[in-house]
Amino acid sequence: MRIKEPSTGLAANGFTVRAIAGTYVVMLGIDMDKAKATGLLGFAIKRTDHTENESYWLKGMRTFKETNPNPPEGASFSTQESPVQDFLWSDFTAKPDHDYAYEVVPVRGSPKNLAYDKGVAVNVRTESEDIRNQTHSVYFNRGVIGSQAYTREFVKPPSKLKGTEKAKAYKWLSRGLEEAMLAFISQANARRYALRAAVYEFDWTPVSEALKKAFDACGDVRIIFDARVPAGKKGAENKKRVDAARKQLRDHGLLTSKTGKGEAVAIPRAQNPSYIAHNKFIVLLDNGNPVSVWTGSTNFTESGIFGQSNVGHAVRDANVAAAYHEYWKHLAQDPAADSITTDDEQQTPTLVAFPPPKGVTPIFSPRKGLAQLNWYANALGSASKLDCFTAAFGVNKVFLSVFQKKEPYLRYVFLEKWAVKNADVEKTKKALTVDPFVQVAVGAKLPDASVFGALSEFLNTISTNVRFTHNKFALVDPLGDDPVVVTGSANFSDASTTQNDENMLVIRGDTRVADIYLGEYMRLWRHHNYRDIVTKVNEATGKEEHNYLASSDSWTEDYYKPGSVKSKRRETFA
Repeated sequence: MRIKEPSTGLAANGFTVRAIAGTYVVMLGIDMDKAKATGLLGFAIKRTDHTENESYWLKGMRTFKETNPNPPEGASFSTQESPVQDFLWSDFTAKPDHDYAYEVVPVRGSPKNLAYDKGVAVNVRTESEDIRNQTHSVYFNRGVIGSQAYTREFVKPPSKLKGTEKAKAYKWLSRGLEEAMLAFISQANARRYALRAAVYEFDWTPVSEALKKAFDACGDVRIIFDARVPAGKKGAENKKRVDAARKQLRDHGLLTSKTGKGEAVAIPRAQNPSYIAHNKFIVLLDNGNPVSVWTGSTNFTESGIFGQSNVGHAVRDANVAAAYHEYWKHLAQDPAADSITTDDEQQTPTLVAFPPPKGVTPIFSPRKGLAQLNWYANALGSASKLDCFTAAFGVNKVFLSVFQKKEPYLRYVFLEKWAVKNADVEKTKKALTVDPFVQVAVGAKLPDASVFGALSEFLNTISTNVRFTHNKFALVDPLGDDPVVVTGSANFSDASTTQNDENMLVIRGDTRVADIYLGEYMRLWRHHNYRDIVTKVNEATGKEEHNYLASSDSWTEDYYKPGSVKSKRRETFA
């Protein structure tokens, strides 16, 4: 949901607030005439929760040195006394399906003698997560074990928690992702239903239990699992994954079971052992008809659900579900890659023009060439206002070429690491710093004792290869009236296009979906960008210093400087 108050540009003395509400995130883009910013110390923000009948000033982590010279570790401060010094503020504590009013109040005066202007109020309703009443239901886990919020809430890393405390931490980390995944599976609760799954990493017992329960209820569950084991060192690693999947299937009576029609429940995907069966989707059928699909970046694993950042995306659209079902039937034959590429390109033709068709367009891999990957890169290069891009395993060269071209709009890039190979790190950094409007965040936690007043953060030890972001999505002009969202299992790489079993959704024109993805993207980007900056400062200086608020309006200068990143951000989000 998006709304701007006041609706006329120069009402309230040139002061406006634009709210963009997803499910768990509400972004407030604030704007003010430059002349009115003289003497501005920031903004106090009050949230009224009409759903739960609560009202309070929101809090932040920064404060004035004059009023709090020695803030305790992990302290947060009311924005009424410690105003926000930014023109973009995000509420990461919002809840789905809630009615909120946000009052944004300009603060002036001095740190010990604050004065308040008349504020602007904006009313929003956050989006619902309900997996049954929406065409699209989108679920992001928190993906931030290395955060002040996690440390305040649980004190210890997940590996040190037991019993009810561990259960509470996992529920907090899941933030509805596991619950939605299990709820999707549980829809197959009678003989009229069936499930068709394609899984890569598969070791989380509650998912196996849910699939077994569904099989007992409907009698028709079939699961394609990655059983590819190449020779050499890579083969040993893959064998662990395959063995884990077989164990889950065996332990829950699914490995050798058969449906009522005598079909195997568990189907190994073994052709082309040097490639991977990277899908993570489930199709729900009702009386033989595909009706919905669960997909996204989340493997059915402990690390995928609770560790690194991931998304689960359910689509209730018969045509989309039917396409996934046809793709599943092709995969179930365990075809060689050179055979299925023809089927994939016939069923889901490579996109050529931008923008893509309205609605939802599935794209399946492997494919014959890199034309579809090039289309994704060209889509990002076709934006007019804003791009957002994720890369868990480095940035492919076709995307680097796009980001090296200077553009007049902001482009955000969120990386797990600069590059998989050390030799590619400097090349990637160089390419992504040509245009200052390309803003990069790299996965990080705060260094120990790095910032005065901050609690020590924990590294994500649930996951190993990928600790911060496992997402694979891109947003093109997400704040426009005709946004494009690309999301799924593929890593925007050569291998994900021409070798691996993958699926993607290209969604055009759905502002609700775009708002949810953008809110979560900015939550993660800003979280890690801050930690990346602190890490660099810590390594360069070795100093501990609290990030105090400015005691004058000097903080506003960059927000009005022509051509500056902060000025462009103010214009973009407000």
